[in-house]
Amino acid sequence: MKLKLPLIPTIVVALAVATMIALGIWQLQRKGEKEALIALYAANAGKPPITFPDMAPVRDAEMFRKSTLNCLEVVKWQSVSGRDTKGNAGFQYIADCKTGPEGPGALVAYGIADRPDIKPKWKGGMVSGTIITEPSRYGVIERMIGKIPVPRLMIVADRASEDMRPVAQPDPKSVTNNHLSYALQWFFFAAAALIIYLLALRRKQAGG
Repeated sequence: MKLKLPLIPTIVVALAVATMIALGIWQLQRKGEKEALIALYAANAGKPPITFPDMAPVRDAEMFRKSTLNCLEVVKWQSVSGRDTKGNAGFQYIADCKTGPEGPGALVAYGIADRPDIKPKWKGGMVSGTIITEPSRYGVIERMIGKIPVPRLMIVADRASEDMRPVAQPDPKSVTNNHLSYALQWFFFAAAALIIYLLALRRKQAGG
């Protein structure tokens, strides 16, 4: 039986399918961009140390570079999940540091402990490590909407005080690149929408 395609519904479905295919192609393009970015981060990790950036946002050329900063005073501590240099899980202690009379200061991921409620002994001073941005505190919906502040700069310290273990240094390979799976999902949705529409038309016309 030859299907008769109603004009308006067919146009609507065709536009939806075309949109999903376009989104899939866009995700493939984003995959290439993310691969290039990860390659840049990997190259950064092997470059000489740089001066710690003054303000966020951190540039791609600065991510994963080695640097040093002077923490004049630890304003407060926060603890989040993390791992030490041996891969053991624990609580990562991040110091909110004052770096001058004005300005946003900086964050220092200083050490790993087994409990989230210890009082770190470190009071500040010179610290060397790797530049990244602070851990994300926001969900997928908030990131999609875009109503989140610019992530603050953070340095992951090479060493820790005696009451904590050193934090695992950030690895560019850990940067997620899920764009291929996203692209395949959009292509699947497009194919599924088209098949469902054609099957629905066939059933309706066969029953009519």
